[in-house]
Amino acid sequence: MYINPISISRSNLINDYYHQKKSIIEKFDYNPFEMGAMKQRALELQKQNYNRQTLVSTLENLNAKWHTDKTVFTNIERLNDPNSVVVIGGQQAGLLSGPLYTIHKIISIIAFAKKQEKALGQPVIPVFWIAGEDHDFAEINHVLFPEQNRMKKHTISQRVTEKRSVSELPIDHVITSEWLDTLFSQLNETINTKEIYEQTKQALGQSDTYVDFFASFISLLFKGEGLVLIDSGNASVRQLEKKYFQEMIKKQPEISSAVYQQLQAVRQAGYSVSVDVNEGDGHLFYHLNGERILLVKTGPDTWEGKNQECQFTTDELLAIAEEAPARLSNNVVTRPLMQECLFPTLAFMAGPGELGYWSILKPAFHTLDLEMPPVLPRLSFTMLDRKSEKNINRYALDINKLMERGAFEDKVNWIAAQSNPPLDSIAEQTKLAIEQIHQPLRDIAKTMGPDLEEVAKKNLSYIHQHIDFLEEALKKNVEIKHHKTLEVFDELHLKLRPGNGLQERCWNVISIINQHGYGWINEMVDHTYSFEHDHYVVKL
Repeated sequence: MYINPISISRSNLINDYYHQKKSIIEKFDYNPFEMGAMKQRALELQKQNYNRQTLVSTLENLNAKWHTDKTVFTNIERLNDPNSVVVIGGQQAGLLSGPLYTIHKIISIIAFAKKQEKALGQPVIPVFWIAGEDHDFAEINHVLFPEQNRMKKHTISQRVTEKRSVSELPIDHVITSEWLDTLFSQLNETINTKEIYEQTKQALGQSDTYVDFFASFISLLFKGEGLVLIDSGNASVRQLEKKYFQEMIKKQPEISSAVYQQLQAVRQAGYSVSVDVNEGDGHLFYHLNGERILLVKTGPDTWEGKNQECQFTTDELLAIAEEAPARLSNNVVTRPLMQECLFPTLAFMAGPGELGYWSILKPAFHTLDLEMPPVLPRLSFTMLDRKSEKNINRYALDINKLMERGAFEDKVNWIAAQSNPPLDSIAEQTKLAIEQIHQPLRDIAKTMGPDLEEVAKKNLSYIHQHIDFLEEALKKNVEIKHHKTLEVFDELHLKLRPGNGLQERCWNVISIINQHGYGWINEMVDHTYSFEHDHYVVKL
Protein backbone atom coordinates (compact mmCIF):
# COMPACT_ATOMS: atom_id res chain seq x y z
CA MET A 1 0.00 0.00 0.00
CA TYR A 2 1.23 3.48 -0.93
CA ILE A 3 -0.31 6.57 0.67
CA ASN A 4 0.68 9.87 -0.92
CA PRO A 5 -0.60 13.43 -0.30
CA ILE A 6 -2.24 15.29 -3.17
CA SER A 7 -3.59 18.82 -3.59
CA ILE A 8 -7.27 19.37 -4.36
CA SER A 9 -9.41 22.48 -4.58
CA ARG A 10 -11.16 23.52 -1.37
CA SER A 11 -13.45 26.26 -0.10
CA ASN A 12 -11.89 29.58 0.88
CA LEU A 13 -12.57 28.90 4.55
CA ILE A 14 -10.82 25.51 4.55
CA ASN A 15 -7.98 26.76 2.37
CA ASP A 16 -7.34 29.76 4.65
CA TYR A 17 -7.59 27.53 7.74
CA TYR A 18 -4.83 25.26 6.41
CA HIS A 19 -2.76 28.33 5.58
CA GLN A 20 -3.42 29.59 9.13
CA LYS A 21 -4.72 32.98 8.03
CA LYS A 22 -5.60 35.23 10.94
CA SER A 23 -9.03 36.05 9.49
CA ILE A 24 -10.24 32.49 10.22
CA ILE A 25 -7.77 31.07 12.78
CA GLU A 26 -8.71 33.81 15.25
CA LYS A 27 -12.25 32.45 15.28
CA PHE A 28 -10.91 29.41 17.19
CA ASP A 29 -9.15 29.08 20.55
CA TYR A 30 -6.29 26.97 19.16
CA ASN A 31 -4.27 26.80 15.99
CA PRO A 32 -4.07 22.98 15.65
CA PHE A 33 -1.09 23.17 13.29
CA GLU A 34 1.02 25.18 15.71
CA MET A 35 3.79 23.32 17.48
CA GLY A 36 2.90 22.82 21.11
CA ALA A 37 -0.85 23.34 20.64
CA MET A 38 -1.75 19.82 21.76
CA LYS A 39 0.54 19.97 24.78
CA GLN A 40 -0.98 23.30 25.76
CA ARG A 41 -4.47 21.85 25.37
CA ALA A 42 -3.58 18.79 27.46
CA LEU A 43 -2.39 21.05 30.27
CA GLU A 44 -5.58 23.10 30.07
CA LEU A 45 -7.68 19.95 30.45
CA GLN A 46 -5.97 19.19 33.76
CA LYS A 47 -7.83 22.21 35.19
CA GLN A 48 -11.26 20.80 34.25
CA ASN A 49 -13.41 18.33 36.15
CA TYR A 50 -15.23 15.51 34.35
CA ASN A 51 -17.65 12.90 35.66
CA ARG A 52 -15.33 10.14 34.52
CA GLN A 53 -16.68 7.31 36.64
CA THR A 54 -20.29 7.63 35.40
CA LEU A 55 -19.10 8.22 31.85
CA VAL A 56 -17.04 5.01 31.96
CA SER A 57 -19.98 3.00 33.28
CA THR A 58 -22.28 4.35 30.56
CA LEU A 59 -19.76 3.67 27.79
CA GLU A 60 -19.18 0.13 29.03
CA ASN A 61 -22.89 -0.66 28.87
CA LEU A 62 -23.29 0.86 25.42
CA ASN A 63 -20.29 -0.83 23.86
CA ALA A 64 -21.18 -4.21 25.36
CA LYS A 65 -24.45 -3.96 23.47
CA TRP A 66 -22.54 -3.51 20.21
CA HIS A 67 -20.23 -6.50 20.79
CA THR A 68 -17.04 -4.47 20.70
CA ASP A 69 -13.74 -6.20 21.49
CA LYS A 70 -11.55 -6.05 24.60
CA THR A 71 -9.33 -3.22 23.27
CA VAL A 72 -12.39 -0.96 23.41
CA PHE A 73 -13.10 -1.82 27.05
CA THR A 74 -9.43 -1.30 27.92
CA ASN A 75 -9.66 2.20 26.45
CA ILE A 76 -12.92 2.91 28.26
CA GLU A 77 -11.32 1.92 31.55
CA ARG A 78 -8.38 4.23 30.79
CA LEU A 79 -10.82 7.15 30.88
CA ASN A 80 -10.76 6.79 34.68
CA ASP A 81 -7.17 8.03 34.55
CA PRO A 82 -7.36 11.79 35.28
CA ASN A 83 -4.57 12.34 32.74
CA SER A 84 -6.44 10.65 29.90
CA VAL A 85 -7.88 12.71 27.02
CA VAL A 86 -9.78 11.91 23.86
CA VAL A 87 -9.70 12.64 20.15
CA ILE A 88 -13.33 12.76 19.08
CA GLY A 89 -15.49 13.20 16.01
CA GLY A 90 -18.84 11.99 14.85
CA GLN A 91 -21.34 11.34 12.11
CA GLN A 92 -24.85 10.07 11.48
CA ALA A 93 -25.56 6.35 11.68
CA GLY A 94 -25.51 5.55 7.96
CA LEU A 95 -26.39 2.12 6.56
CA LEU A 96 -23.23 -0.01 6.31
CA SER A 97 -21.40 3.09 7.63
CA GLY A 98 -22.77 5.34 4.87
CA PRO A 99 -20.45 7.13 2.41
CA LEU A 100 -16.69 6.61 2.71
CA TYR A 101 -16.14 9.93 4.45
CA THR A 102 -17.37 8.33 7.69
CA ILE A 103 -14.60 5.73 7.42
CA HIS A 104 -12.11 8.50 6.63
CA LYS A 105 -13.12 10.40 9.75
CA ILE A 106 -12.71 7.33 11.96
CA ILE A 107 -9.29 6.58 10.47
CA SER A 108 -8.34 10.21 11.17
CA ILE A 109 -9.48 9.97 14.78
CA ILE A 110 -7.63 6.73 15.51
CA ALA A 111 -4.44 7.73 13.67
CA PHE A 112 -4.25 11.12 15.42
CA ALA A 113 -4.95 9.58 18.82
CA LYS A 114 -2.07 7.13 18.33
CA LYS A 115 0.23 9.93 17.20
CA GLN A 116 -0.60 12.16 20.19
CA GLU A 117 -0.33 9.37 22.76
CA LYS A 118 3.28 8.87 21.65
CA ALA A 119 3.98 12.61 21.57
CA LEU A 120 2.38 13.49 24.92
CA GLY A 121 3.15 10.32 26.88
CA GLN A 122 -0.37 10.08 28.29
CA PRO A 123 -3.50 8.10 27.38
CA VAL A 124 -5.21 9.46 24.25
CA ILE A 125 -8.39 7.57 23.43
CA PRO A 126 -10.22 7.58 20.06
CA VAL A 127 -13.95 8.23 20.44
CA PHE A 128 -16.64 8.24 17.76
CA TRP A 129 -19.81 10.18 18.55
CA ILE A 130 -22.82 8.63 16.77
CA ALA A 131 -25.41 11.36 16.22
CA GLY A 132 -28.29 9.10 17.18
CA GLU A 133 -30.62 11.98 18.01
CA ASP A 134 -30.76 12.98 14.32
CA HIS A 135 -34.16 12.27 12.82
CA ASP A 136 -33.81 12.64 9.04
CA PHE A 137 -34.05 8.98 8.03
CA ALA A 138 -33.93 9.90 4.33
CA GLU A 139 -30.32 11.02 4.82
CA ILE A 140 -29.16 7.59 5.97
CA ASN A 141 -31.60 5.06 4.45
CA HIS A 142 -29.53 4.20 1.37
CA VAL A 143 -26.13 3.40 -0.07
CA LEU A 144 -24.69 3.97 -3.53
CA PHE A 145 -23.13 1.10 -5.46
CA PRO A 146 -21.49 1.22 -8.90
CA GLU A 147 -23.57 -0.19 -11.72
CA GLN A 148 -22.97 0.21 -15.49
CA ASN A 149 -20.74 3.28 -15.18
CA ARG A 150 -22.98 5.10 -12.72
CA MET A 151 -23.69 5.08 -9.01
CA LYS A 152 -27.04 3.45 -8.28
CA LYS A 153 -28.97 4.35 -5.14
CA HIS A 154 -30.15 1.36 -3.08
CA THR A 155 -32.79 2.58 -0.63
CA ILE A 156 -34.21 0.50 2.16
CA SER A 157 -38.00 0.19 1.91
CA GLN A 158 -38.86 0.65 5.59
CA ARG A 159 -41.35 3.53 5.79
CA VAL A 160 -40.75 6.19 8.43
CA THR A 161 -43.30 8.99 8.56
CA GLU A 162 -42.59 10.65 11.92
CA LYS A 163 -39.50 12.70 12.80
CA ARG A 164 -38.23 10.07 15.18
CA SER A 165 -34.59 10.01 16.28
CA VAL A 166 -32.55 7.20 14.76
CA SER A 167 -31.63 5.91 18.23
CA GLU A 168 -35.31 5.21 18.89
CA LEU A 169 -36.16 3.88 15.42
CA PRO A 170 -36.64 0.08 15.50
CA ILE A 171 -35.02 -1.70 12.60
CA ASP A 172 -37.25 -3.93 10.45
CA HIS A 173 -35.15 -7.10 10.27
CA VAL A 174 -37.10 -8.68 7.42
CA ILE A 175 -36.89 -5.62 5.18
CA THR A 176 -33.25 -4.96 6.06
CA SER A 177 -32.26 -8.60 5.51
CA GLU A 178 -33.90 -8.61 2.08
CA TRP A 179 -32.20 -5.30 1.29
CA LEU A 180 -28.82 -6.78 2.22
CA ASP A 181 -29.46 -9.86 0.07
CA THR A 182 -30.24 -7.65 -2.94
CA LEU A 183 -27.23 -5.47 -2.27
CA PHE A 184 -24.77 -8.34 -2.06
CA SER A 185 -26.22 -9.91 -5.21
CA GLN A 186 -24.97 -6.80 -7.06
CA LEU A 187 -21.35 -7.46 -6.05
CA ASN A 188 -18.86 -9.38 -8.16
CA GLU A 189 -18.17 -12.41 -5.99
CA THR A 190 -14.65 -12.61 -4.58
CA ILE A 191 -12.91 -14.63 -1.88
CA ASN A 192 -14.09 -11.94 0.58
CA THR A 193 -17.78 -11.75 -0.33
CA LYS A 194 -19.12 -14.64 1.76
CA GLU A 195 -17.29 -13.57 4.92
CA ILE A 196 -18.47 -9.96 4.64
CA TYR A 197 -22.03 -11.04 3.96
CA GLU A 198 -22.16 -13.40 6.95
CA GLN A 199 -20.58 -10.87 9.32
CA THR A 200 -22.93 -8.11 8.17
CA LYS A 201 -25.92 -10.39 8.65
CA GLN A 202 -24.66 -11.22 12.13
CA ALA A 203 -24.36 -7.51 12.96
CA LEU A 204 -27.94 -7.01 11.78
CA GLY A 205 -29.18 -9.91 13.90
CA GLN A 206 -27.65 -8.31 17.01
CA SER A 207 -29.27 -4.93 16.38
CA ASP A 208 -32.52 -3.43 17.62
CA THR A 209 -32.11 -0.02 15.95
CA TYR A 210 -30.26 1.50 13.02
CA VAL A 211 -27.75 2.97 15.47
CA ASP A 212 -27.08 -0.53 16.79
CA PHE A 213 -26.57 -1.80 13.24
CA PHE A 214 -24.19 1.05 12.46
CA ALA A 215 -22.24 0.61 15.72
CA SER A 216 -21.90 -3.17 15.31
CA PHE A 217 -20.71 -2.75 11.74
CA ILE A 218 -18.15 -0.10 12.71
CA SER A 219 -16.93 -2.35 15.55
CA LEU A 220 -16.42 -5.10 12.98
CA LEU A 221 -14.39 -2.88 10.63
CA PHE A 222 -12.16 -1.43 13.34
CA LYS A 223 -11.73 -4.49 15.54
CA GLY A 224 -8.56 -4.27 17.62
CA GLU A 225 -8.19 -0.48 17.31
CA GLY A 226 -9.83 0.42 20.64
CA LEU A 227 -12.38 2.78 19.07
CA VAL A 228 -14.88 3.82 21.75
CA LEU A 229 -18.43 4.47 20.48
CA ILE A 230 -21.12 6.63 22.04
CA ASP A 231 -24.72 7.12 20.91
CA SER A 232 -25.71 10.68 21.77
CA GLY A 233 -29.38 9.73 21.42
CA ASN A 234 -29.29 7.04 24.09
CA ALA A 235 -31.33 7.67 27.23
CA SER A 236 -28.43 6.72 29.53
CA VAL A 237 -26.25 9.34 27.87
CA ARG A 238 -28.99 11.93 28.42
CA GLN A 239 -28.83 11.18 32.13
CA LEU A 240 -25.18 12.26 32.03
CA GLU A 241 -26.18 15.46 30.29
CA LYS A 242 -29.00 16.80 32.46
CA LYS A 243 -27.04 19.39 34.43
CA TYR A 244 -25.44 20.62 31.20
CA PHE A 245 -28.88 20.94 29.58
CA GLN A 246 -29.87 23.09 32.53
CA GLU A 247 -26.85 25.33 32.12
CA MET A 248 -27.56 25.75 28.40
CA ILE A 249 -31.20 26.61 29.15
CA LYS A 250 -30.21 29.24 31.72
CA LYS A 251 -27.58 30.77 29.43
CA GLN A 252 -29.59 30.58 26.21
CA PRO A 253 -29.70 34.38 25.73
CA GLU A 254 -25.92 34.70 25.97
CA ILE A 255 -25.26 31.63 23.78
CA SER A 256 -27.70 32.65 21.05
CA SER A 257 -26.61 36.28 20.95
CA ALA A 258 -22.91 35.40 20.91
CA VAL A 259 -23.27 32.81 18.14
CA TYR A 260 -25.42 35.14 16.02
CA GLN A 261 -22.87 37.94 16.29
CA GLN A 262 -20.00 35.57 15.50
CA LEU A 263 -21.80 34.35 12.38
CA GLN A 264 -22.02 37.92 11.14
CA ALA A 265 -18.32 38.41 11.84
CA VAL A 266 -17.36 35.25 9.94
CA ARG A 267 -19.47 36.27 6.96
CA GLN A 268 -18.05 39.79 7.01
CA ALA A 269 -14.60 38.20 6.85
CA GLY A 270 -15.68 36.75 3.49
CA TYR A 271 -16.51 33.18 4.47
CA SER A 272 -19.60 31.17 3.64
CA VAL A 273 -21.01 29.11 6.51
CA SER A 274 -23.90 26.73 5.82
CA VAL A 275 -25.82 27.36 9.03
CA ASP A 276 -28.34 30.03 9.96
CA VAL A 277 -28.89 31.15 13.52
CA ASN A 278 -31.11 33.79 15.09
CA GLU A 279 -30.96 35.39 18.51
CA GLY A 280 -34.27 33.75 19.44
CA ASP A 281 -33.11 30.21 18.73
CA GLY A 282 -33.27 27.87 21.71
CA HIS A 283 -30.64 25.52 20.20
CA LEU A 284 -32.39 22.55 21.81
CA PHE A 285 -34.96 20.01 20.66
CA TYR A 286 -37.90 18.74 22.66
CA HIS A 287 -39.13 15.20 21.96
CA LEU A 288 -42.92 14.98 21.74
CA ASN A 289 -44.85 11.86 20.66
CA GLY A 290 -41.77 10.40 18.99
CA GLU A 291 -40.87 13.57 17.08
CA ARG A 292 -38.12 16.15 17.64
CA ILE A 293 -39.35 19.72 17.90
CA LEU A 294 -36.94 22.63 17.61
CA LEU A 295 -37.39 25.12 20.44
CA VAL A 296 -37.29 28.90 20.13
CA LYS A 297 -37.22 31.52 22.86
CA THR A 298 -40.32 33.67 22.44
CA GLY A 299 -39.97 35.79 25.56
CA PRO A 300 -37.75 36.37 28.59
CA ASP A 301 -39.27 33.33 30.30
CA THR A 302 -41.11 31.46 27.54
CA TRP A 303 -40.13 28.74 25.06
CA GLU A 304 -42.17 27.30 22.18
CA GLY A 305 -41.88 24.74 19.44
CA LYS A 306 -40.92 26.33 16.16
CA ASN A 307 -44.47 25.74 14.90
CA GLN A 308 -46.17 26.24 18.30
CA GLU A 309 -46.37 22.47 18.96
CA CYS A 310 -45.53 22.99 22.65
CA GLN A 311 -44.97 25.77 25.19
CA PHE A 312 -42.83 25.94 28.35
CA THR A 313 -41.62 28.38 30.89
CA THR A 314 -37.90 28.34 31.65
CA ASP A 315 -38.60 26.68 35.01
CA GLU A 316 -40.67 23.97 33.33
CA LEU A 317 -37.88 23.28 30.85
CA LEU A 318 -35.32 23.14 33.68
CA ALA A 319 -37.53 20.60 35.44
CA ILE A 320 -37.71 18.47 32.28
CA ALA A 321 -33.91 18.56 32.04
CA GLU A 322 -33.68 17.30 35.62
CA GLU A 323 -36.46 14.72 35.64
CA ALA A 324 -36.69 13.58 31.99
CA PRO A 325 -33.53 14.60 30.11
CA ALA A 326 -34.27 12.02 27.40
CA ARG A 327 -36.94 14.43 26.16
CA LEU A 328 -34.24 16.92 25.18
CA SER A 329 -31.47 16.85 22.60
CA ASN A 330 -28.95 19.25 21.11
CA ASN A 331 -28.76 21.00 17.77
CA VAL A 332 -25.60 21.85 15.80
CA VAL A 333 -24.76 24.74 18.13
CA THR A 334 -25.13 23.01 21.49
CA ARG A 335 -23.99 19.51 20.45
CA PRO A 336 -20.29 20.58 20.44
CA LEU A 337 -20.79 22.19 23.85
CA MET A 338 -22.32 19.02 25.26
CA GLN A 339 -19.51 16.95 23.80
CA GLU A 340 -16.97 19.13 25.58
CA CYS A 341 -18.88 18.87 28.88
CA LEU A 342 -18.77 15.06 28.76
CA PHE A 343 -15.28 14.37 27.39
CA PRO A 344 -11.78 15.77 28.08
CA THR A 345 -11.29 16.61 24.41
CA LEU A 346 -7.72 16.96 23.20
CA ALA A 347 -8.90 17.56 19.62
CA PHE A 348 -12.10 17.49 17.60
CA MET A 349 -11.93 15.91 14.13
CA ALA A 350 -14.09 17.97 11.79
CA GLY A 351 -15.49 17.44 8.33
CA PRO A 352 -15.51 20.36 5.85
CA GLY A 353 -19.02 21.49 6.80
CA GLU A 354 -18.34 21.12 10.51
CA LEU A 355 -15.24 23.28 10.30
CA GLY A 356 -17.46 26.01 8.90
CA TYR A 357 -20.07 26.02 11.63
CA TRP A 358 -17.52 25.49 14.41
CA SER A 359 -16.03 28.81 13.33
CA ILE A 360 -19.03 30.56 14.93
CA LEU A 361 -18.98 28.65 18.22
CA LYS A 362 -16.00 30.09 20.10
CA PRO A 363 -18.07 32.63 22.09
CA ALA A 364 -20.63 29.92 22.94
CA PHE A 365 -17.89 27.83 24.57
CA HIS A 366 -16.72 30.88 26.49
CA THR A 367 -20.27 31.50 27.73
CA LEU A 368 -20.05 28.14 29.53
CA ASP A 369 -16.52 28.96 30.78
CA LEU A 370 -15.02 26.43 28.38
CA GLU A 371 -12.32 26.62 25.74
CA MET A 372 -13.06 25.32 22.28
CA PRO A 373 -10.81 22.30 21.69
CA PRO A 374 -8.36 22.35 18.79
CA VAL A 375 -10.39 21.65 15.64
CA LEU A 376 -8.52 19.48 13.17
CA PRO A 377 -9.85 18.93 9.63
CA ARG A 378 -10.27 15.20 9.05
CA LEU A 379 -8.25 13.42 6.42
CA SER A 380 -9.73 12.62 3.04
CA PHE A 381 -8.68 9.73 0.81
CA THR A 382 -9.14 8.49 -2.73
CA MET A 383 -8.76 4.74 -3.02
CA LEU A 384 -6.93 3.68 -6.19
CA ASP A 385 -6.96 0.01 -7.14
CA ARG A 386 -4.27 -1.59 -9.30
CA LYS A 387 -6.46 -1.75 -12.38
CA SER A 388 -7.17 1.98 -12.23
CA GLU A 389 -3.52 2.80 -11.57
CA LYS A 390 -2.49 0.66 -14.54
CA ASN A 391 -4.95 2.45 -16.83
CA ILE A 392 -3.85 5.87 -15.63
CA ASN A 393 -0.26 5.00 -16.49
CA ARG A 394 -1.22 3.33 -19.78
CA TYR A 395 -2.93 6.45 -21.11
CA ALA A 396 -0.46 8.86 -19.45
CA LEU A 397 -3.18 10.58 -17.43
CA ASP A 398 -2.55 13.10 -14.67
CA ILE A 399 -3.92 11.88 -11.33
CA ASN A 400 -4.23 15.47 -10.03
CA LYS A 401 -6.35 16.48 -13.00
CA LEU A 402 -8.44 13.34 -12.73
CA MET A 403 -9.14 14.18 -9.11
CA GLU A 404 -10.19 17.73 -10.00
CA ARG A 405 -12.35 17.16 -13.09
CA GLY A 406 -12.71 13.43 -13.72
CA ALA A 407 -11.94 11.53 -16.92
CA PHE A 408 -14.53 12.91 -19.36
CA GLU A 409 -12.22 15.56 -20.82
CA ASP A 410 -9.46 12.98 -21.29
CA LYS A 411 -12.00 10.69 -22.94
CA VAL A 412 -13.08 13.36 -25.43
CA ASN A 413 -9.46 14.24 -26.21
CA TRP A 414 -8.60 10.60 -26.75
CA ILE A 415 -11.51 10.11 -29.16
CA ALA A 416 -10.49 13.18 -31.15
CA ALA A 417 -6.93 11.89 -31.40
CA GLN A 418 -8.11 8.68 -33.09
CA SER A 419 -9.11 10.62 -36.25
CA ASN A 420 -6.17 11.61 -38.41
CA PRO A 421 -6.62 14.43 -39.22
CA PRO A 422 -9.17 15.16 -36.45
CA LEU A 423 -12.83 15.04 -37.50
CA ASP A 424 -13.59 18.39 -35.81
CA SER A 425 -10.97 20.12 -37.94
CA ILE A 426 -12.11 18.45 -41.18
CA ALA A 427 -15.75 19.34 -40.51
CA GLU A 428 -14.92 23.00 -39.86
CA GLN A 429 -12.75 23.20 -42.97
CA THR A 430 -15.55 21.65 -45.05
CA LYS A 431 -18.05 24.19 -43.73
CA LEU A 432 -15.72 27.08 -44.64
CA ALA A 433 -15.15 25.69 -48.11
CA ILE A 434 -18.89 25.27 -48.73
CA GLU A 435 -19.56 28.79 -47.44
CA GLN A 436 -17.14 30.12 -50.08
CA ILE A 437 -18.70 28.01 -52.87
CA HIS A 438 -22.19 28.96 -51.68
CA GLN A 439 -21.43 32.72 -51.50
CA PRO A 440 -22.34 33.52 -55.18
CA LEU A 441 -25.77 31.94 -54.71
CA ARG A 442 -26.38 34.03 -51.57
CA ASP A 443 -25.25 37.16 -53.42
CA ILE A 444 -27.70 36.53 -56.27
CA ALA A 445 -30.52 35.77 -53.83
CA LYS A 446 -29.83 39.04 -52.03
CA THR A 447 -30.37 41.05 -55.26
CA MET A 448 -33.73 39.34 -55.81
CA GLY A 449 -35.25 40.38 -52.52
CA PRO A 450 -35.11 39.81 -48.73
CA ASP A 451 -37.27 36.66 -48.89
CA LEU A 452 -34.89 34.83 -51.21
CA GLU A 453 -31.90 36.11 -49.22
CA GLU A 454 -33.37 34.46 -46.11
CA VAL A 455 -33.99 31.24 -48.07
CA ALA A 456 -30.35 31.20 -49.13
CA LYS A 457 -29.16 31.63 -45.54
CA LYS A 458 -31.38 28.79 -44.36
CA ASN A 459 -30.10 26.64 -47.22
CA LEU A 460 -26.52 27.13 -46.00
CA SER A 461 -27.63 26.37 -42.42
CA TYR A 462 -29.20 23.08 -43.59
CA ILE A 463 -25.98 22.11 -45.34
CA HIS A 464 -24.04 22.80 -42.11
CA GLN A 465 -26.49 20.63 -40.19
CA HIS A 466 -25.94 17.77 -42.61
CA ILE A 467 -22.19 18.08 -42.13
CA ASP A 468 -22.68 18.04 -38.33
CA PHE A 469 -24.83 14.92 -38.71
CA LEU A 470 -22.14 13.19 -40.79
CA GLU A 471 -19.45 14.26 -38.30
CA GLU A 472 -21.43 12.74 -35.39
CA ALA A 473 -21.97 9.53 -37.37
CA LEU A 474 -18.23 9.27 -38.05
CA LYS A 475 -17.47 9.93 -34.37
CA LYS A 476 -19.96 7.28 -33.35
CA ASN A 477 -18.15 4.84 -35.61
CA VAL A 478 -14.88 5.69 -33.85
CA GLU A 479 -16.57 5.19 -30.46
CA ILE A 480 -17.95 1.79 -31.47
CA LYS A 481 -14.55 0.77 -32.80
CA HIS A 482 -12.85 1.79 -29.53
CA HIS A 483 -15.66 1.13 -27.05
CA LYS A 484 -13.46 -1.03 -24.81
CA THR A 485 -11.01 1.82 -24.34
CA LEU A 486 -13.77 4.36 -23.78
CA GLU A 487 -15.17 2.15 -21.04
CA VAL A 488 -11.81 2.50 -19.29
CA PHE A 489 -12.28 6.28 -19.12
CA ASP A 490 -15.86 5.88 -17.89
CA GLU A 491 -14.72 3.48 -15.18
CA LEU A 492 -11.95 5.83 -14.08
CA HIS A 493 -14.43 8.68 -13.85
CA LEU A 494 -16.82 6.55 -11.79
CA LYS A 495 -14.09 5.53 -9.36
CA LEU A 496 -12.30 8.85 -8.97
CA ARG A 497 -14.96 11.49 -9.61
CA PRO A 498 -18.41 9.88 -9.23
CA GLY A 499 -21.21 12.36 -9.73
CA ASN A 500 -18.44 14.92 -10.43
CA GLY A 501 -17.53 14.91 -6.74
CA LEU A 502 -15.00 13.22 -4.49
CA GLN A 503 -15.09 9.44 -4.24
CA GLU A 504 -15.80 9.68 -0.52
CA ARG A 505 -19.18 11.34 -1.13
CA CYS A 506 -20.62 8.37 -3.06
CA TRP A 507 -18.76 5.11 -2.58
CA ASN A 508 -19.48 2.74 0.29
CA VAL A 509 -16.80 0.74 2.07
CA ILE A 510 -18.44 -2.62 1.22
CA SER A 511 -17.36 -2.36 -2.42
CA ILE A 512 -13.73 -1.90 -1.39
CA ILE A 513 -13.75 -4.61 1.29
CA ASN A 514 -15.28 -7.01 -1.21
CA GLN A 515 -12.27 -6.53 -3.50
CA HIS A 516 -9.47 -6.11 -0.96
CA GLY A 517 -10.60 -7.58 2.37
CA TYR A 518 -10.17 -5.77 5.72
CA GLY A 519 -6.38 -5.49 5.94
CA TRP A 520 -6.14 -2.10 4.21
CA ILE A 521 -8.12 -0.49 7.04
CA ASN A 522 -5.53 -1.48 9.64
CA GLU A 523 -2.70 -0.36 7.36
CA MET A 524 -4.30 3.06 6.92
CA VAL A 525 -4.89 3.45 10.65
CA ASP A 526 -1.22 2.63 11.39
CA HIS A 527 0.15 5.05 8.80
CA THR A 528 1.74 8.28 10.04
CA TYR A 529 0.04 11.28 8.45
CA SER A 530 0.79 14.94 8.26
CA PHE A 531 -2.52 16.53 9.12
CA GLU A 532 -1.46 19.63 7.23
CA HIS A 533 -2.36 17.67 4.07
CA ASP A 534 -6.08 17.13 3.73
CA HIS A 535 -6.18 14.60 0.90
CA TYR A 536 -4.27 11.42 0.14
CA VAL A 537 -4.29 8.93 -2.72
CA VAL A 538 -4.19 5.37 -1.41
CA LYS A 539 -2.86 2.77 -3.84
CA LEU A 540 -4.31 -0.56 -2.81
